[in-house]
Amino acid sequence: MASSGDEGRVVVDLRSAAESAAADEDAHATPLHEIESLCMRCGENGITRLLLTLIPHFREVVLMAFECPHCGERNNEIQFAGQLQPKRCCYSLEVPLGQSEILNRQVVKSDSAIIKIPELDFEIPPEAQRGTLSTMEGIIMRAVDELQALQDERKLRSLGSGEAAFTFILDDPKGNSFIENPHAPSSDPLLSVRFYERTREQQAALGFLAEPPTEQPGEAVLPASANSDGLQSVPHGSVGAVAGRRAIAQGNPDEIAASLCRYSAPEEVDTLPSTCGACGTECVTRFFATKIPYFQEVIVMATTCDMCGYRNSELKPGGEIPAKGKKITLRVQNARDLTRDVIKSDSASVKVPELELELSCGTLGGMVTTVEGLIVKICEALERIHGFQLGDSTLEWKKKKWEDFKERLSKLLSLQEAWTLIIDDGLAASFVAPATESLEDDSQLTMEEYQRSWEQNEELGLNDMDTSSADAAYNTTST
Repeated sequence: MASSGDEGRVVVDLRSAAESAAADEDAHATPLHEIESLCMRCGENGITRLLLTLIPHFREVVLMAFECPHCGERNNEIQFAGQLQPKRCCYSLEVPLGQSEILNRQVVKSDSAIIKIPELDFEIPPEAQRGTLSTMEGIIMRAVDELQALQDERKLRSLGSGEAAFTFILDDPKGNSFIENPHAPSSDPLLSVRFYERTREQQAALGFLAEPPTEQPGEAVLPASANSDGLQSVPHGSVGAVAGRRAIAQGNPDEIAASLCRYSAPEEVDTLPSTCGACGTECVTRFFATKIPYFQEVIVMATTCDMCGYRNSELKPGGEIPAKGKKITLRVQNARDLTRDVIKSDSASVKVPELELELSCGTLGGMVTTVEGLIVKICEALERIHGFQLGDSTLEWKKKKWEDFKERLSKLLSLQEAWTLIIDDGLAASFVAPATESLEDDSQLTMEEYQRSWEQNEELGLNDMDTSSADAAYNTTST
């Protein structure tokens, strides 16, 4: 325990340091805190310095640096001071042979992230390299220094120098890791990003409530396993069923209610017992079904906890999974178009051709908003995720690229020129409100159904759905 220097405050742990720094809003610079801590090499006391800072448009982080004056031991670490992300993220970057400049990309690795190189069957577990702000080359060479097996060391050194092609996978259950995309806001053909639900074990490890699977009388619960990608494998036929029950959108109860009640007010609100996702206290979930014209029947669910104040709403699809996907194209020409209601599901991708902008499904999650609100949230997400290209050390041509993108975006929102919004949803669970009472009379809005590809069905888990037992039970009941 030591004094925090100029502020004269005593810092007893990491949380106190973060709260102390956040409370000093009037200071010109974030205070640096010092803590006396044990050196794991010599057993004497060293000094750990803490700095709460914000990576521009990315995350609040705590930078930690330890130094021992007795033996010279030094190390540093980065921890996230903000919230956990709603979903797990997985970055996969293909590094071609001879393109060593790719190794200079910046990488944010949280303390829960796993790094994999499939070509070497090599994996860096979370505890081996804790929270790190580095480059791909830096992470690989640090692993080389820590390895004892010379054969693996030689292989890794060849990757770190760009002498061999390989795949760099960064999988983070917290969703707080990141690999730089130098082409942003455009897509990178070498980089792919996936967002998906955490497994029950990962939920429990991160401190979330993870209820054990329920077992009906006389029914055994089949065990779940994990494949080589770390994804949870579940019994046959259940993946698609989960996709069908997945919420279209989550958000503030007031915003969702205000957007949907304009179509039809609930005639009857039902309740069911539930458990608060924040504190675990028993609470009540209220829900009602409503039909949105030119869309489908949806179920609005709202949960409020009187104990901790937690509030959340979900918009879930009603009825069966549509047999076809849907592509929605809107030509935005006037201010009225910007106020159109938009329901974007988690399974939908978004494109704006005029900006050369494309977001894959799962990037923003599901939301109930407007056309203008959707574009603003896309811009905020891009600045947050790709904020390294807006920092002080950024090259001028990269800064100019972002400035040009923002200028083009402002022109779209100010309607200086017409533009096109395309929402492609394999589950047909997205919606853009027409400006006329009849969809056929709205010349700016087109909705096109299409047959899903095998790959789309596989990603959604629909190829494995087996409804024969349910069909047999339904037919028996009907007769």
